[in-house]
Amino acid sequence: MTKPLHDFDHAELSTYLAGCLPNFAGLDTITRFSGGQSNPTYKITSGNQSYVMRAKPMGKLLPSAHQVAREFQVMQALAQTDVPVPQMYHLSGDNSPLGTQFFVMELLDGNIHWDPALPLLDSNTRTKMYTAMAETLAALHCVDPADVGLSDYGRAGNYFDRQVARWTKQYRAAETDKIADIDWVIDWLVDNTPADDGQVRIVHGDFRMDNMMFSPDNSHVIGLLDWELSTLGNPMADIAYQCMCLRLPQDGLVKGLAGIDRTALGIPSEQDYVAAYCTKRGVDAPDAWGFYMTFAYFRLIAILQGVIKRAMDGNASNPASMNMMRAAIPQLADAARAAVTEKLA
Repeated sequence: MTKPLHDFDHAELSTYLAGCLPNFAGLDTITRFSGGQSNPTYKITSGNQSYVMRAKPMGKLLPSAHQVAREFQVMQALAQTDVPVPQMYHLSGDNSPLGTQFFVMELLDGNIHWDPALPLLDSNTRTKMYTAMAETLAALHCVDPADVGLSDYGRAGNYFDRQVARWTKQYRAAETDKIADIDWVIDWLVDNTPADDGQVRIVHGDFRMDNMMFSPDNSHVIGLLDWELSTLGNPMADIAYQCMCLRLPQDGLVKGLAGIDRTALGIPSEQDYVAAYCTKRGVDAPDAWGFYMTFAYFRLIAILQGVIKRAMDGNASNPASMNMMRAAIPQLADAARAAVTEKLA
């Protein structure tokens, strides 16, 4: 853990939290969790009670980014479903003792795995964990947003039209180097967006292994976390994004499975993983897989470019990773161009 990024008065924050959290006897400690680049997240303790506090970063922020209120809203709504989420306790306003908006939620007791190869576990456990991930994503996409009060959580219309426009705008706002391959990918996505198939579900937006917590025995998922990019849209975006993450190199900022013998490790192939997800949802395998994968790569490029811009402006949670991300962007652009012809066998 590293030093908190927010300046605050300890006594003022303690008094504030005592007024909004049940059985809160005063703020004892606050320490920031390491890892992550977006919304700084802290562990706070009060006596024998522990909580998680997640806040907007300080400084100038990109438009529509760091919406902690949306994270709070969606997890609070999903508490009544089969989707595993922590309990939500409190959402502050922007004028909080931290100087930015934050929320407080349950501290779960479990395991977060940063390496999707799961090197310390056995083959049977790996297989069960990937099955659990597919089932968790399917459970999310089986929820009707209207049933949990989230019918207005996103805009109507073709999701991918909106997303390509949104991430293009975000990328352009944070652009630091002109890269021809990315310009090509943007144009291709605009020209090849599939027709709206009518699917409207809650899309997590950053569904990958290290954004969920497993039970202490790793048998099931107990918490799907980091909902900053969630909205209403086409669920194929989530499954393609996770598969894209699993294609990344093992030595990257986000570890992937490139070059890994999945069969030897008990990890399903991409085709089998998507098939398990589709079977659980009762839907057919996706047709426009090349588009979904290309879009997934482009969105990751736009996200990383936003982090780079924040680092250059002095607002990133971990500025030391900037050079690694800058080196990764041209490689991701190459992979995006190669993905346009892909089909899911």
